[in-house]
Amino acid sequence: MENKKAAEAAGSLRVIKKYPNRRLYDTDTSSYITLAEVKRLVMESEPFVVRDVKTGEDLTRSILLQIILEEEASGSPMFTAPVLASVIRFYGNAMQGFMGGYLEKNMQSLMDVQAKFSEQSKGLTPEMWSQFLALQPPVLQGMMGGSVEQSKAMLAQMQEQMEKQTGQMLGAFGIKR
Repeated sequence: MENKKAAEAAGSLRVIKKYPNRRLYDTDTSSYITLAEVKRLVMESEPFVVRDVKTGEDLTRSILLQIILEEEASGSPMFTAPVLASVIRFYGNAMQGFMGGYLEKNMQSLMDVQAKFSEQSKGLTPEMWSQFLALQPPVLQGMMGGSVEQSKAMLAQMQEQMEKQTGQMLGAFGIKR
């Protein structure tokens, strides 16, 4: 939060103001913008913050969730009902604090794999693409192997942290494991 405010003050973070009438105002372009234009900023990795014009409250997460909701409602959804139900179950759970970091690190790993794949595939000819498609499962397994290992390590770390916290909590009540 402090980093966002510092970046905002330095002028490196684009500020979008949200008015009570639900309109979004881009202070960089001095014009009103739509959610589609905010989505474009996300797709272009443009750093921005959405602020309530009256309170100054950071509404960025709310706007991003709104974009996800619209994307899920139209076209082909990314999240199945069981995945969404699982995410909901983490709210209020002891694992809630770990889940955000876990998802964030896995998304970053997936984006890194995608960037490497994109970079490596720039010089491929149609014949090379045909060969690639024939080998797709092993290639994808190899590319995702690192991500799977990272996920396993993070889960082990989360489990260890929970065991530590459980031990501390039980110790506070005078119960030994």
